[in-house]
Amino acid sequence: HVQLVESGGGSVQVGGSLRLSCTTTIGAFASICMAWFRQHPGGEREEVGRLYTGGGYPVTYADSVKGRFTISPDTTPHTVNLQMNSMIADDAAVYYCAADFFCCGLGWPCTPSFWGQGTQVTVS
Repeated sequence: HVQLVESGGGSVQVGGSLRLSCTTTIGAFASICMAWFRQHPGGEREEVGRLYTGGGYPVTYADSVKGRFTISPDTTPHTVNLQMNSMIADDAAVYYCAADFFCCGLGWPCTPSFWGQGTQVTVS
């Protein structure tokens, strides 16, 4: 059974901050690539960034969020965070946590194998 559980979605004002978290059962068994995606209303799902839980690869980000968003391990085991700062209206989207064994070693695009349910982020 593979499960990714997201939390932290909600509403934030322009210029504010929000932190999303993702806990996965996959991480209990192996080092994995954890990625965040987002989908704007009526748009395609786009990658935000990715992190390898075993280390050895740099955390990478989409140009649209560089300098504002940070993906990092949480103190809770098998959990990663997406810290979103200086948020803008275009950050409003459904955010998805995803996991894969190989994507962190590959170039973009790379579609992960396992996905969370998505969580809504609204920017006012």
